[in-house]
Amino acid sequence: MSTPTLSARFQLDRPGFSLDVELQLPCQGVIALFGHSGSGKTSLLRCLAGLEPTARGNLRLNGDVWQDGDRFVPTHRRRLGYVFQEASLLPHLSARGNLEFAAKRAAAAVTEADRHHIVELLGIGPLLDRSPAQLSGGERQRVAIARAMLSKPRLLLMDEPLASLDQARKQEILPYLEILKTELDVPIIYVSHSPDEVARLADTLVAMDDGRIVASGPLNDTLTRLDFPIKLGEEVGSVVQATVVERDPEWQLAKAAFDGGELWFRDGGHAIGSPVRVRVFARDISLSLQHHGDTSIVNSLPAVVEEISTEQHPGLALVKLRVGNTPLVARLTHRSAHHLGLEPGKPIWAQIKSVAIIQ
Repeated sequence: MSTPTLSARFQLDRPGFSLDVELQLPCQGVIALFGHSGSGKTSLLRCLAGLEPTARGNLRLNGDVWQDGDRFVPTHRRRLGYVFQEASLLPHLSARGNLEFAAKRAAAAVTEADRHHIVELLGIGPLLDRSPAQLSGGERQRVAIARAMLSKPRLLLMDEPLASLDQARKQEILPYLEILKTELDVPIIYVSHSPDEVARLADTLVAMDDGRIVASGPLNDTLTRLDFPIKLGEEVGSVVQATVVERDPEWQLAKAAFDGGELWFRDGGHAIGSPVRVRVFARDISLSLQHHGDTSIVNSLPAVVEEISTEQHPGLALVKLRVGNTPLVARLTHRSAHHLGLEPGKPIWAQIKSVAIIQ
């Protein structure tokens, strides 16, 4: 059975800005639209939603045409959910009333089991009888996400849903978004300029700049491209999907396994067997020709050099490594690269500080 796909081509002209994009994406998991403010992320999302009727182009979702030269399916018939930066709940209805409002207008029948499942996933059971004014920002956003899901969408669009929340509320809602993407078989297109959100949630990354798509593909493959034009935050790095296999209560560490080996990191309380993402910055990888046991660096993994390029400063190099099937990127000086005799195909040891790995 073929993987569902989303294909789109849009052109949109506004005073001082033009959008010109073409997409061919697996329609599953979280697809992050990432870029600086003004790069065109929200404009693209609005085109996908049918909210830009002057946009020229086409859109197909798993073979169904939502827009082309002869057809334009209006927003209310596209079977999509839309979550805005500010939770747009109906103020005269309770949280429960907002959910019922969506369920009555859903494209398919919403059962009591559907309601219960969404309410449990987002942890909003105790909030159902409150009005929107009685909810915190994070609680309102969770209710808004539940309302979008109860519309039985084929596609969920989220436009910087955490942007209006403070850091504490963001940390409150992120675990629910992680649960949502694993428990529900609905693709999510997620607009964000937050590196941490993208690293934590995205499966596919679409990087935008000045109305154009400048990079696109699976998250870690895209991040570790040495020609990746937009940094994910201040530092080049990679995101490794792993599974927790051991916890060391004496030293407050946990060990996660992936196809390239095992990594020790700070214990965050994850259960044995649970999936975890670890983000490894290029600045925190050192390279060695031999394995060393007499060092404070806990993780040492066999790797192969794939590619070397010059960083922004001419004295620095980025080295792309392959550890198992997982790409990593290290930063070092060209002097060190020359001293180690680095070249594509050369075996090397990648030493990674455990304290640098972020869950």
